[in-house]
Amino acid sequence: MSLLPRLSKRLTRLAIAIAPALFVFLWSTGFIGARYGLPYIEPLTFLALRISFAAVIMAAIALLTGARRLNTNEIGHSLVAGSLMHGLTLGGAFTTISQGIPTGIVALILGLQPIVTSILANRLMDEKIARLQSVGLALGLVGVLLVLHDRNIVLAGSVLGWVASFLSLIGITLGTLYQKRYCGSIDWRTGNLVQYLGAGVLFTLGAFAFETREINWTGELIFALVWLVLVLSIAAVALMYWLIRRSGATEFASLFYLVPVVTALLAYILFDERLDLISILGMLICTGGVALVNRGAARSATA
Repeated sequence: MSLLPRLSKRLTRLAIAIAPALFVFLWSTGFIGARYGLPYIEPLTFLALRISFAAVIMAAIALLTGARRLNTNEIGHSLVAGSLMHGLTLGGAFTTISQGIPTGIVALILGLQPIVTSILANRLMDEKIARLQSVGLALGLVGVLLVLHDRNIVLAGSVLGWVASFLSLIGITLGTLYQKRYCGSIDWRTGNLVQYLGAGVLFTLGAFAFETREINWTGELIFALVWLVLVLSIAAVALMYWLIRRSGATEFASLFYLVPVVTALLAYILFDERLDLISILGMLICTGGVALVNRGAARSATA
């Protein structure tokens, strides 16, 4: 075997080995980027700019790579998914962070999505919860209670912030279910373009309705905006689809268990956001609970 093919295989194996850790890091920086830029701009205005720039870049990628055009039905499904996955999820998360709730807690709340999905499936679709999932649900609840035992964490954010955090959780839960059911066969490039366009319209309308749209153009804001557009909305999303194609669903979902922990660590390093030992223990217990819920769901699906 010549040197070039061997080098190519080694680089491919190295990429596969590094990609999961890189994805967790990049995804965690999304919360950090929001925290970094929000002192200089309101949340919906920030998101309107981010999604608009991301839509322009995604349109160029779709055009240059010859992505498949969507039919009317696929456009409709992509708009609904984008309203939930980007509109409600990101809108809620950015509003939560802007209201003073620690970024690690915001990441933890969104990380509860598998638990909420199991509960909704049990209530709305009459799906039975396996014993392992029940243990995971209980652990998740205990973990959340431990995290929120500190009154300083609860009082750090406003009522609006906490309401927005749970709306964000609802958005990512319903958006994930809708995406899996109706958007699985849609080309990710044109699908994401339509999702970005739809969410961008919602953010723009929200910014004009509820915000002053004043922007303090600092170096920190520009860096956060560029990072969120290029690294999160483009690179991390592309890496996500690359990982999905090369790993099982449960294996890929397990990566999100690490996001709250990595986010909390980055927030401590960059912003000195501190959690006490009980809250850290609660975060780890909650992460374990989510892992059990997903493992129980995988076993039920296999059976």
